[in-house]
Amino acid sequence: MTVFSPEDEQLLLSCPRAVLVTLRGARPPRAVPICFAIANGQLVTPIDEKPKRDHDVWRLGRLRDIERDPRVVVLADRWNADWSTLAWVRLEGRAAIVERGDQRPLALQALRSRYLPYRSMRLENLPLIVVEPERVETWTAMGTRRQ
Repeated sequence: MTVFSPEDEQLLLSCPRAVLVTLRGARPPRAVPICFAIANGQLVTPIDEKPKRDHDVWRLGRLRDIERDPRVVVLADRWNADWSTLAWVRLEGRAAIVERGDQRPLALQALRSRYLPYRSMRLENLPLIVVEPERVETWTAMGTRRQ
């Protein structure tokens, strides 16, 4: 298991959103923007109450993809017109769909403290994607790059 360094976690949390990339067999990978938080050294992202194309959350492509192949990539970037502040974090890991368990309360608390709209959403009854990092790579315009 890879543990986020304090610098990696700080950089990751400075990004308001990320992109989750899942694998779809022979088809091209699926990339979906996500909200996320860090809880217990893992990246967590909910399936929330925002409108979905398919009302059955279990039919969402990202969940089907993770059930078939748990390998994922998460890319978060900090963009600014001042290019001297650019930075990104790429996390490779294995995702799990968590419906219940001891880790959910802390994960939901982390998400709700990070995103105001989640405070009024009923996330307790919806799936949560938990990504266990296996590799974390960062880059900053200041010349820092870590693997």
